[in-house]
Amino acid sequence: MTVAQVKEQTKEQSKDKKAKIFDDDISDEVLQQYLSKSFVTVDTETRGLNVRRDRLCVVQICDDDNNTSLVRYRDAKRLPITRDTNLKKLLEAPQVLKVFHYARFDLTILRYYLNARTAPVFCTKVASKLVRTYSDRHSLKDLSRELLGTEMDKSDQTSDWAKADLTDSQLEYAANDVKLLVPIYLKIKEMIEREGLTDLAQRCFGFLETVCELDLKGYSNIFDH
Repeated sequence: MTVAQVKEQTKEQSKDKKAKIFDDDISDEVLQQYLSKSFVTVDTETRGLNVRRDRLCVVQICDDDNNTSLVRYRDAKRLPITRDTNLKKLLEAPQVLKVFHYARFDLTILRYYLNARTAPVFCTKVASKLVRTYSDRHSLKDLSRELLGTEMDKSDQTSDWAKADLTDSQLEYAANDVKLLVPIYLKIKEMIEREGLTDLAQRCFGFLETVCELDLKGYSNIFDH
């Protein structure tokens, strides 16, 4: 499926398909649906940016057919989750590529709260920095604007994701991020391949697990002089 086809399909399907909302885990049926895909896009919402302090609140997943799921974690006392879950099985499934934007943070959160060693991964932020050397702007909003001609509404990004009842606006924001990440991934992947950067990008993505472990252990700037 081409980028143009995915973009058009996402527009059409978004009119009818609503995100499925789950508490704590995806269903067996949804797991099998995602396991049949070559890739899924993934994002997280937390209370803030301090991994140990600001807990996981929502995990969003989408595939190239616009099947979107939001997994909510309402009870802080039930985190971290140490048992195996369907979501963990998906995150660790070797045949399904997990696509993130700024994977460093999401992978660390998923490791800490879901005990998931997420792999294999593709990070559109890392890929953007590798291939879009003509720009110093690599946010998801920047990529959406340039690659898709779509202006993202990020007004709910810093809202309270831990509250009991998320607003329709928050739910829409959470779903739209992973929906738009599908055509963004396909486009940035084409650029990476065009410039002969696939191998370098893969090695960068492979190193992310080590970076996340360093983050969790409190190390910083260990490669500096």
